Order: sequence, then C-alpha cells, then structure tokens
Amino acid sequence: MSHTLETTADASSGRSPRPVRPARSVRGGSRSTRQTGAASGRVETPARKKARQRSLVLRGVSLVVFLAATFFLLLPIIIIVFTAFKPTSEVNAFPPTLVPTEWTFDNFTRIFTELPFARLIANSFVFAGGVTICALVFDSLVAYALARIDFRGKNVLLIAIIASLMIPFQATLIPVYQLVSDLGWVNTFAALIIPRAADAFGIFFLRQFFVSLPRDLDSAARIDGASEWRVFRSVVLPNAVPALLTLAIFTFVNNWNDLLWPLVFTTDSEMGTITSGLTLLTGPGGIIPYGVMMAGSLIAVLPLAIMFLFVQRRFIESVATTGLK
Repeated sequence: MSHTLETTADASSGRSPRPVRPARSVRGGSRSTRQTGAASGRVETPARKKARQRSLVLRGVSLVVFLAATFFLLLPIIIIVFTAFKPTSEVNAFPPTLVPTEWTFDNFTRIFTELPFARLIANSFVFAGGVTICALVFDSLVAYALARIDFRGKNVLLIAIIASLMIPFQATLIPVYQLVSDLGWVNTFAALIIPRAADAFGIFFLRQFFVSLPRDLDSAARIDGASEWRVFRSVVLPNAVPALLTLAIFTFVNNWNDLLWPLVFTTDSEMGTITSGLTLLTGPGGIIPYGVMMAGSLIAVLPLAIMFLFVQRRFIESVATTGLK
C-alpha cells in the first residue's frame, strides 16, 4: 500500500519512481545499537560482572577494617568523654559501663573549684608556646648555619648535636635543676622555658630540610646584593614553612603533655601546668576522682585539637607550594 502511494506521488510530481528497500530484520538489533548498549554498560560479560563483584567485596572489607581501626584508635578518647559526664557513683560502679546512664556536668564544675584550673591552662599556654617560639628561632638559626654556610668544624659540631640525642633526658635533669636553682629560677617561667629554648632534634630536622632546598635560590639572592640574614629571612624561611609548622606542632604537643619537667621545676601549685595539676587530684584516703580527672583531661585535649584543625590546612597548602615562592 505504501509502495503504491509512493509510486503515485512520484508519477504526479514528474519524478522517476524511487525503489523502496526491503526492511531489515530487527532480530538481534543493528550494529550501532549493540555498540551503544555495550558502551552504556547495559551489556556485561560474566568476567566483567565477576570482577565488579570482587571489587565491591574488597571495598566493603576495606571499609569495615578502616572503621574498626578508627574505633580502636578513638576508644581512649571515647572513654574520656563519656567518663567526664558520669557521676561518681557510676564511675566507680562494677561492671563498668561505656555510655553513662545519667549525664552530669558536676565533674567540670569540680575541676575549677578544687584546682586553680584556669591558671594552670594559662601556664600551659605560656610554657608550651614560649618553648615553641624559642625553639623555632634558635633551631632554625643553627640549622641554617649547618646547612648553608661553610665553616671549619661544621661536621664535628653536627655530629656532636646528633650524639646528644642519645643521652637520656633523665641523665641531664639533675645538673640542669642544680643550675636553675643556683640562678634562683625555681617556680618561674624562665626555669620552664629557657633550658628548652633549643633542641637537638629540631636542629637536625630543620638542617636536613634546608639541605634539600636548591642553592640556586641563595645564589640568586646574593647576586642581587642580599646579605646572609636577608637570604635566611626572605629566601630560606618562606620555603621552609612545612618544616617549621611540623616542628612547631611536635614541640608544642610534647611540652603541653609533659609531666616530669613541670613537676621538677615548679613546687607551687600556682606555677604548675595542666598535667602537673591533675596529679593533685587525690580525694580522702588516696581515692582519685576519675570523673574529675577525665573532665580535666578532656579540657586539656581541646586546645590541641583546635590548633590542629586550624594548622592542617595551612600545612597542606605550604607543602603544595614549597619552592614556588
């Protein structure tokens, strides 16, 4: 019928009739259709399907392992958080419970009434922050001299600094305390900060980073008439921001959490830090109020967590742009 109408229309228009091609069988579809289906992923071979299933299983197992490892790593923090909000009766109950059945803020109130906790927090910031600033200044200066300046005896001095890392801290504690006591610095911030103003590990760490920086930067600055101090301040330090941030984090955290040093050099509770102040929490009969101690520990952890949240983005950016300034 359609063939007759098409022939008639061609005859009326004066054109020669066009042959009509027979329709192809639609069985199996055209080649383009099969290619489109394969490209869109609707046609999947058994081998590809098996590989996809294996990949999904591996992803699921990896996710489970990651969540389990994260839980065990965070378990001490979880225990501290939940114990800080437990009443004393529930803290000492047996068998112990993880999640408190009754939430309370009494432990946070007691930590500020039983201890000069605000003063201890301020002392911790002054102690850890002062040591960090001094260490960054002095360690970077010594490291620059060992890495970028040639002078006689440089290698001997470097070996001596590295060898000092092998001396136990306890072996030098008594001589340092005797020196601090002779100077009359006991129960002062000078006793807490000045003996730790420079650190052998920080010097070695920054020295290794300075060595890795290209010397062409120094040469270009000296050709432009820059002095040694200008090269250190304007060329080396801007490119060493990742190393400086890393050393600052290590130094601040180590001194913030240090217990032995403040206990030895401070005998007055008003000059103590958070870690040394928490050791004074002893109830009647030597009973330790663990709920109050966990509340103080939680408060002590918060500044470190906040500092890391603010520093990590800057740290990643500085690592990505090292050597581009």
